Amino acid sequence: MEVRAFKDDIKKYKGKSVAVFVYEGDLKPLARLSKGTSNKAKRVAELENFKGKEGEILKVPTLGTSVDFVYIVGLGKKEKVGEDTYRRASANLVKRMRRDKVESTVVVIPRRGDVSKEITKAITEGAILGNYRFDKYKSKKEDEKFEIKEVLINRGDEEGIRLGKIFAEAQNYARNLVNEPGNVINPITLAEEAKKLAEEFGLECKVYDEKQIQEMGMMALYSVGKGSATPPRFIHLIYKPSGKPKEKIALVGKGLTFDSGGLNIKPGDYMRTMKMDKSGACAVLGIMRAIAQLKPDVEVHGLIGAAENMPDGNAYRPDDVIKAKNGKYIEIDNTDAEGRVTLADVLSYASELKPDKIIDMATLTGACMVALGEYTAGLFTNAPDFAEEIKKTAKRTGERVWELPMDDERLRKKIKNTVADVLNTGGRYGGAITAAMFLEEFVGEGIKWVHLDIAGPAWSKEEYGYYTKGGTGFGVRTCLEYIMKVSSNV
Repeated sequence: MEVRAFKDDIKKYKGKSVAVFVYEGDLKPLARLSKGTSNKAKRVAELENFKGKEGEILKVPTLGTSVDFVYIVGLGKKEKVGEDTYRRASANLVKRMRRDKVESTVVVIPRRGDVSKEITKAITEGAILGNYRFDKYKSKKEDEKFEIKEVLINRGDEEGIRLGKIFAEAQNYARNLVNEPGNVINPITLAEEAKKLAEEFGLECKVYDEKQIQEMGMMALYSVGKGSATPPRFIHLIYKPSGKPKEKIALVGKGLTFDSGGLNIKPGDYMRTMKMDKSGACAVLGIMRAIAQLKPDVEVHGLIGAAENMPDGNAYRPDDVIKAKNGKYIEIDNTDAEGRVTLADVLSYASELKPDKIIDMATLTGACMVALGEYTAGLFTNAPDFAEEIKKTAKRTGERVWELPMDDERLRKKIKNTVADVLNTGGRYGGAITAAMFLEEFVGEGIKWVHLDIAGPAWSKEEYGYYTKGGTGFGVRTCLEYIMKVSSNV
């Protein structure tokens, strides 16, 4: 599917369909179309009592005019409409087009004049994300002979389209990786994917095998992965701008390609979908793919600890004490709290790079889902100003985040009551917070850090907005948006 700007007079457009976005209770944007098309569409909308609430789409036949039919797409109340409203509306439109087997349309928005770069970008992202399907393993594909050819944006901004394509394609790339099962993507094949990505897009890539991981003192990562027949890998992708970077940012992703729980094995129902435990790593790869194309004036490091948590005779055990890369000792309480153990070494490595900021993304705790639900990521930080920047960015991208506190010292004691420096679990209550407190132990002094617990929104059990069932690629667009903001000093 191609997304392009349509610069001609929309009244003279001749084609299969036009899609007009309208605010709730306001059909005036239909007047942008030719008189015959506009009058027919408005009359049917009134007869159907179409209100224009968000999520509503009315298909109006307009045969005998310049187009066969008009989609009227509701945006909801004008005062509540933002960039993500356009993103969701565009995705819902594309899904409806696919259902109706409509190959092309032109999007007309309520605002007069040229469409801003930001809204053009949102519409582009929504169209590409809404058109996503993961049907690689279906021998008979649904709608095999049908593809949407194009979505045109009336008076759209060319740069907005370019950016929207890069952002959305990066997220879809991450979704594809998340959706791949554990017998396809394991630590070794994930590392190979990173090498392939680096070669294609001109990034530096270093991959360390299990022997090198031990030599580097990354015994936490190694311990989590040593119970599997497939050994762990550590992946380091690097983007450097041509000039002096405005900042150095490290992106850290949890890459558990499958999590059985280890010796503290999960029940069968909880093991299902654990291919999604690599979502943080997949987001990092998607971001680096886009960064290579966007070329910001920011140095970006993508860091992934890739392992498979399995329960064989070589697996790490409860009561084990493991030395992490930064020299701190970890006592293992539960082998199913493996993500934070893996990240301990990756955060330590990231800190040695002396970045200005670290963002880590991890499907870390079920406790975060209990606290915030399935659609919101938990945000934890050691730098309130950095957290505010990420929260503002996430509001624009539609990737919901909510900050949880890190200042409860009594809660912190729960991971300190141990024979080692730190315990890998703090008990059931406040589990997302004590997990974040554990991670903070491995962040270097003076480095601003944000941890995103994406356990809920990384995987969707339902289709909604621009998401389908399965991997979502959550975090890709927020991190990209933030990095581009740093690059432009906006």
